[in-house]
Amino acid sequence: MTAGTPFLDDDGRLAVDVYVPLRWKDMDAYGHINNIQVVQLMEEARVAAFGVPVGSGSDAEADLAPLDLTVGAGEGVRVFVSEHRVKYRAQMKYRAKPVRVRVSIDQAKGASVHVGYKMHDGVDDALLVTATSVMVYVDAETGRPMRLTDEQRKALTGGQ
Repeated sequence: MTAGTPFLDDDGRLAVDVYVPLRWKDMDAYGHINNIQVVQLMEEARVAAFGVPVGSGSDAEADLAPLDLTVGAGEGVRVFVSEHRVKYRAQMKYRAKPVRVRVSIDQAKGASVHVGYKMHDGVDDALLVTATSVMVYVDAETGRPMRLTDEQRKALTGGQ
């Protein structure tokens, strides 16, 4: 799995392209990638884009990520998935070439960010899936949501 350099996409959103290989076992009986595997592809792209989550036992690897979800958050903040929305645009067939997943930060609100995904076919670049994950910032000790500062919102959205 490889992640590129962050950039502002056509909508002015902070984004990065991640190339995620498909596995033979991801296919279902109909010959396309199973819907559950699509959510796992989202997870793999998200970790490649944002790094290994803080507190997972591999904190040193977070420094290698192209985007930082915890910019300005300080110690003791965790970021958890609270919701996924997935829209299947076309069948995702097994390909030997990786899927291109554009991971973007679509919104930064209150105590959460909306992470966008656009999955493109590795052969013809057709749009296959659009999806969103809502990620909530939580105090690790109390488990309560933590509001983003204006500075964090600007850093997460490319200054918008």
